[in-house]
Amino acid sequence: MTIPTSRISRRAATALLTALSLSAGMALAANPVAPKVKFVTSEGDFVVEVYPDKAPKTVENFLQYVKDKHYDGTVFHRVINNFMVQGGGYDAAYAEKKSRPPVVHEGREALARGGPKNVVGMLAMARTNDPDSASSQFFINVKDNDFLNPSTQAPGYTVFGKVVSGMDVVNKIKSLPTGSGGPFPSDVPKTPVVIKSATLLS
Repeated sequence: MTIPTSRISRRAATALLTALSLSAGMALAANPVAPKVKFVTSEGDFVVEVYPDKAPKTVENFLQYVKDKHYDGTVFHRVINNFMVQGGGYDAAYAEKKSRPPVVHEGREALARGGPKNVVGMLAMARTNDPDSASSQFFINVKDNDFLNPSTQAPGYTVFGKVVSGMDVVNKIKSLPTGSGGPFPSDVPKTPVVIKSATLLS
């Protein structure tokens, strides 16, 4: 029995559309909507989005601090132009806020999942020399910092989100004059940059 060419084309088109629909559904399932957090600071507002599909433990840790209002009233205590701005651990009197137990380092795993690197606008966890020591402090890259990326030789720093609006505010912060402050001998903004609130938007 001969099948008309037009019928074969319709069947092929139907199969293709079905495959595309399934593929799109799988893509959506693998890439959930990234939660967003709005930071209101004394220098202006900015919004970050975070990637639980790339660094799940890190994002869960960060969002719990947001929900607990830990960041409200903290300052950006380390600001280095042409490098990064860091905050989330000290109040306006430079007293370190109590934090929860540290989160396991996910730098290499995040990259393996296609996560972002330490480039301009990306959000990463600050830590000590111990890779598994990150708690509440985070930093925003204000230049491409390739040397902070995980490699086979070094654990690097876990990138888990990025600034999606208000990068002009971050750039304003990075350009502020700095000096000593509290226990820090340098890199502290002479005019304190206070995080008034950090709020989960979605």
